[in-house]
Amino acid sequence: MLDGAIEKPVSVIGPLGEELKKDDLPPPETSRWVVRRKAQVVAAVNGGLLTMREACERYGLTLEELASWQRAIDREGMPGLRATRVQHYRQLHERESRRA
Repeated sequence: MLDGAIEKPVSVIGPLGEELKKDDLPPPETSRWVVRRKAQVVAAVNGGLLTMREACERYGLTLEELASWQRAIDREGMPGLRATRVQHYRQLHERESRRA
């Protein structure tokens, strides 16, 4: 390994506890983002398989969008990634943060 180079893992633990390799990730042309695919990308970033920049470039995501997926998983787990629940969880957390 070269000085200053960071070695990336070959695989990470996926959102359902499975081994996740780059070949297992959603294809770059993915346009329909179901919960499982979002969770796989977040697991890949969190585990070091992809950097945030690589994930954003590969999937055409904004940094804010990817960060929102990470926050949703941190707060609510995979159900937080459902498009129909995003508004609900956002309002819930805004109310909780006002109380604190």
